[in-house]
Parts: sequence; C-alpha cells; structure tokens
Amino acid sequence: MTLEIDVVCLFPAMVEGPLSESIPGRARERGLVELRVHDLRRWGLGRHRSVDDAPYGGGAGMVLRPEPIGAVLDELRRPDSTVVLLDPGGVVFTQDLAAELAGRAHLVVVCPRYEGVDDRVRDLVDLEISIGDYVISGGEPAAVVVVDAVTRLVPGVIEAASTDEESFANGLLEYPQYTRPPEFRGRAVPPTLMGGHHEEVRRWRLEAALRRTLQRRPDLLEDRAPSVEERRILDRIRGEDG
Repeated sequence: MTLEIDVVCLFPAMVEGPLSESIPGRARERGLVELRVHDLRRWGLGRHRSVDDAPYGGGAGMVLRPEPIGAVLDELRRPDSTVVLLDPGGVVFTQDLAAELAGRAHLVVVCPRYEGVDDRVRDLVDLEISIGDYVISGGEPAAVVVVDAVTRLVPGVIEAASTDEESFANGLLEYPQYTRPPEFRGRAVPPTLMGGHHEEVRRWRLEAALRRTLQRRPDLLEDRAPSVEERRILDRIRGEDG
C-alpha cells in the first residue's frame, strides 16, 4: 500500500528539495510514498492571494487566516485522511507516533508561518504535533522532519532489521556502532564485536544500550518495564556508579 502525503505550506521548495533525496526520494521513486507539496497561496484570498492578516487585539507579526486553510482541507481531505497541524503546543513527536502515522493511508500536513494560525483552524485538524521545545521560522523544516521519520517506517522503504534496534525503537537509545579501522586515535573497537559470537554480541549491545540510555536519557527508563535480564544489567550498572 502506498502512503500518500500532502504538505501545505508557503515555501514548497523548503520541503520538496530535502524530501527528494536519500531514503524519502527513493521511497517516492519506488511508489511506496506519494508526496505532494502545495503552496497555500493557491487558495489565497483576492487578487493578491492573501493568506495572512494582523492579529485581533494587536501585537507583532501576522497570523494565517482560516479561510485558505479551510479551503485547502476541503479539497484534499478524504474519509481516510489524517490532518496534522505542526504547532509548538502539539503532542511531542516520537518514534512511536512516527510508526503510527506510517500505517495511515493519507496524511495532510499543514505548516504554519509567522505568528501561527487562527485558532479556529484547530477545529479542522485531527492531530497537532510539535517537534520540540524550540522556535523555528515556520512549519516547513518541521514537515521535513515528520515526513522523513514517517517515510522510513513505511513497510518496504528500508530493510526492517535496520529499524529494529535503532534509538527509541524499543524504548532505549541505540548501542554504539563501530566499523573499520579496528583502532582509531588510540580507541579500539570492543573485542566482543570482533569475535563473531552472536549471543555475546547481543548481550554486549543490550548492556551498551542500557548504559547509554541511563547516562544520557534516564527519563526513557522511568515508564519502561525492563525484562529480568535488563533489570539485572541495570542493577549492576547502578552499583558501579554507586
């Protein structure tokens, strides 16, 4: 099944360019993902195709009007569509959410600009997503992040084994990766990874992932139920630190 994605924004080249390269580009070439990028001004008002106006109540900046966004959603939305508004107040984008969206049939991604959208637009969308607690110039870079993360999880886009153990796939950060040369500037590849013993490699990787997660993102472990093996490893790591 092909995942269809429509992105609505004011600067289409900021979205189209990055998503024509690498994994997203190959997914599109193979027909696994169909991406269409739309200029919101096509649905703009009047001779000048206006899409924004000054905010009621005063204040700096401009706000995207609801009529153009409403018009584009009327045209693009289908019964199987999921309409996403990229917004700092939305739910934080995660790997689990990316996987969920990769299973949908049709995504419509709306990119805000300036001071955001008229609040009545929120009545027209199914989901609001934030890519993090920071401010960027508009929704186009956020759309690239979301579409890229979703696209690579569409079945057939990349080898399934490539996503099984990467960061956040099982609630942990990914274990360290190494390749040639065996030693670089005084730092050697762990001998276990060069020994060819699959079970020893598996245990090393699990411990390394748990250690890295505990050191860098302990919050990921708070709501995660560890296995008996993981609990034993975590107890030993914490004992070393104690």
